[in-house]
Amino acid sequence: MRLLAWFENCIKASLLLMMALIVLLTTIDLGWLTYQSILAPPVFRVGVSQLVELFSAFLLVLIGVELLETIKAYLSDRTIHVEVILLVGLVAITRKVILLEPHNMDGLSLIGIAAIVMSLAGAYHLIRLNNEHSAK
Repeated sequence: MRLLAWFENCIKASLLLMMALIVLLTTIDLGWLTYQSILAPPVFRVGVSQLVELFSAFLLVLIGVELLETIKAYLSDRTIHVEVILLVGLVAITRKVILLEPHNMDGLSLIGIAAIVMSLAGAYHLIRLNNEHSAK
């Protein structure tokens, strides 16, 4: 059992380190994209397509940070914080919506995305209400 516990801890530490590295590299990439977008002619004017790319990269960093927080919380508490998972889902679907070309999608896909957003937001709201009620 001791060997298994050691193995689990090694895996968890590896996951945490790899996630931290990915978040760091993605943040550096976001900085580079921002730098290139601002200094590309015309200087200090960022086009709409560049803004969408920057916002997408920014949200990708936020998703990584939230996943890092989830792994960290699991390592310290040995519990999965559902609130954080739902927030990651909300940020991920927000990123998808920003990148979406609505005129290239059918109505059913848009309704599906709306249902996902409403489900995640509703679940997050219910969990927050439950946590507030439990704290009282």
